[in-house]
Amino acid sequence: MSEHTKKHLVTAALPYANGPLHIGHIAGAYLPADIYVRYLKSKGEDVAFICGSDEHGAAITLRAKKEGTTPQAIVDKYHQINEKAFADFGIQFDKYSRTSKPIHHETARDFFKVLNDKGVFEKQTSEQFYDEENNQFLADRYIIGECPNCHHDGAYGDQCEKCGSTLSPQDLINPKSTISGNSPILKETSHWFLPMQKDEKWLKEWIEAGTLDGKQQHNPKVWRNQVIGQCKSWIDGGLQPRAMTRDLDWGVKVPVEGADGKVLYVWLDAPIGYISATKEWASENGKDWEDYWKGEDTELIHFIGKDNIVFHAIIFPIILKAHGDFVLPTNVPANEFLNLEGDKLSTSRNWAVWLHEYLEDFPNRQDELRYVLTSIAPESKDSEFTWKDYQARVNNELVAILGNFVNRVAVLTHKYYDGVIPEVEYTEEEGAVFNKVLGLASKSGELIQQFKFREAQSAAMGVARIGNKYLADVEPWKLIKTDPEKVKIIMALAIEIVSELKDVIKPFLPTTANKLGALLGDGKTLNKPELLFQKIEDKDIEIQILKLESNKKMNAPKPEAKPQLPEASFEDFTKMDIRVGTILEAEKVPKANKLLKLLVDTGLDKRTVVSGIAEHYTAEEIIGKKVSVLLNLASRKIRGVESQGMILMAENSVGELSFVSPENEVESGSEIR
Repeated sequence: MSEHTKKHLVTAALPYANGPLHIGHIAGAYLPADIYVRYLKSKGEDVAFICGSDEHGAAITLRAKKEGTTPQAIVDKYHQINEKAFADFGIQFDKYSRTSKPIHHETARDFFKVLNDKGVFEKQTSEQFYDEENNQFLADRYIIGECPNCHHDGAYGDQCEKCGSTLSPQDLINPKSTISGNSPILKETSHWFLPMQKDEKWLKEWIEAGTLDGKQQHNPKVWRNQVIGQCKSWIDGGLQPRAMTRDLDWGVKVPVEGADGKVLYVWLDAPIGYISATKEWASENGKDWEDYWKGEDTELIHFIGKDNIVFHAIIFPIILKAHGDFVLPTNVPANEFLNLEGDKLSTSRNWAVWLHEYLEDFPNRQDELRYVLTSIAPESKDSEFTWKDYQARVNNELVAILGNFVNRVAVLTHKYYDGVIPEVEYTEEEGAVFNKVLGLASKSGELIQQFKFREAQSAAMGVARIGNKYLADVEPWKLIKTDPEKVKIIMALAIEIVSELKDVIKPFLPTTANKLGALLGDGKTLNKPELLFQKIEDKDIEIQILKLESNKKMNAPKPEAKPQLPEASFEDFTKMDIRVGTILEAEKVPKANKLLKLLVDTGLDKRTVVSGIAEHYTAEEIIGKKVSVLLNLASRKIRGVESQGMILMAENSVGELSFVSPENEVESGSEIR
């Protein structure tokens, strides 16, 4: 069997269509998958790159209820946003489908029926949480409570988004219904369960040794430690039966008699989306989908984030094997998490860099973000994105190394030879330099096949570093008058390095590689050069940091208000004479950081009031300000100045003061009552 008979089925986790994509999603699954696929295709391999929107599940119905719309409207909106963002960013799926399509519902129902007819599932009656006020069973995402592991009080019934633990609703401490806010009751309902404990023996051998039915199916040494570790932890802890159906009205209907009001569990439904999307792709391209899911020469790779490991490396393999004929994954290269500016990425708190917003704020700079995210890819441990680091990597690496080298080569070639590429024979010296380039290019490809994308991109950038150093060492601009023949050799080699660079960076920086292709033209004459990258300016970064800080403030938990003071009578209130005043003069009180001495026109007189607002306002900015003044407060000396009243201020939870001022223009002396 020749090498090129192998088929590669590469999937990237179906993004959930209830919100836009952020850089954590991209770094976690989609960018590494795209790099891998682009490399395979550059080698002429037979590849199907499959993805699509995951459009079922309780979280979507929950969002629809909150927004007063339908689940279909929600998924239509975010499918369109995400599909466009992927395309604009250069993630080139062979098929990007969606699980709301009829072909998916049909495929998922058929898959369930096969398993059910084989007796794989066990129908069980159990107690599940029920919202009495709304008369409905609660899907996992409709239940919120305290995580039993990290004690975060906003954990969902299927997962704690703070610590990443996979949960069941009854694991939660003090669970509440997200619909009514009430404590749910437990009520009997029937579901179809996958008895995973029956699969422990073969799963353990498959995960740890890579063997399946006595044959070597994959090499566990190339699987990532976190994937093996998480799977072993689950298996060693004893697998439990897991419900494969849910009480819900949005999703793939359970195709069994007596299953009204039930749909397939989204974590059974969604992975089957890979199969239905492959069917679509095959039909559209004259292929047989079964060759990619059932062929002995197929390599199945799932790119996911670490919160999806169990579903792709335990649950989905169980149902694939139980169905029969389907291949199991050769690798599940799950990434760890990407953090943002010292905090975890959070969709609910809007603590994220959204992909579609990045593409709007930094037009035509897809490759800059691809480069940075690959440089910091969380392959073996969590990593962090900061805007300052983004700026430094773009300016110091892409601009100063890659862009600088290519620009030098293009400018000098046009200056010396009107863009015509010199035809020369290399000496041993140039041959040695080019062999280093070829060595790095080969190493980059090997590392991609080992799913070591950070190292692979670093090796690819090493080609540009060699080119830069070579030009700096030989200095053709100094030799052009004394040894023009030598300069021809130098420039021919430099151009060949650019050509090699075009190929080696293409999986990582496809737009840049296309620009290099346009520059190299027909291989005989270089076209007019253009700068590959522009420096990222400080102001661009400051805007992004301010945007994040603004989001943090807007989404910060509201502090509890101070307790109410003891009751006062109406007569107590009427004793206070509060009027609108106008600040005429203001100055700092000597040796007092917090105090300003004010001259206030009260409408009755002009009087001095000392106010502790100097840390919040300057004297100059409050001249002419309309304020509320308590007039009949007994006067007292403050730092030697007699104060004849009090300026009323509002204080927020962090101690910031604001004037209490009239909404409309009123004259000084107007009563406040």
